[in-house]
Amino acid sequence: MLDVRFSSALKAMLLLGHAEEQGSPVLSSTQLARSLDTNPSLVRKLMVPLVQDSLVTSIKGRSGGVRLGRPADRITLEEIYRSAIGDKPLWAPRPEGPRECLVTNHSAEYFLRLTDETEAAVLAALAGRTLADSLDELRAIDRAGGTPAPERQLSAPSR
Repeated sequence: MLDVRFSSALKAMLLLGHAEEQGSPVLSSTQLARSLDTNPSLVRKLMVPLVQDSLVTSIKGRSGGVRLGRPADRITLEEIYRSAIGDKPLWAPRPEGPRECLVTNHSAEYFLRLTDETEAAVLAALAGRTLADSLDELRAIDRAGGTPAPERQLSAPSR
């Protein structure tokens, strides 16, 4: 099953950053759930590590909710990723079987090295982007007439 914790956390953080820019920095779990097409209970669970890592601040009470824990230009996508995913590896290795040849003797070690290298590249790419940068990218897509995701046709990326 595909893990959507990072994409969900990133979208929630983008919604909070946008709300802050619009002058309404506090969003309830119900508001976030509507935008994430899920239920408020799942949003509250998603917020727990983000609050623990001070990326989000929780406001208690009747008009409570969550808001960014610091300015969007001081929150990197790497921080959001690490908070949402925790120490779960990017890929899960296959269970080891009998060691009978070059492949079965060394594939687990090779896979571990490949995973480490790939995770380092992903984290480096995310570390170079802030939440504010991402909001700017969304505005650029909007200005260029980007189609909202549900209406977009799925196609192979152009190279």
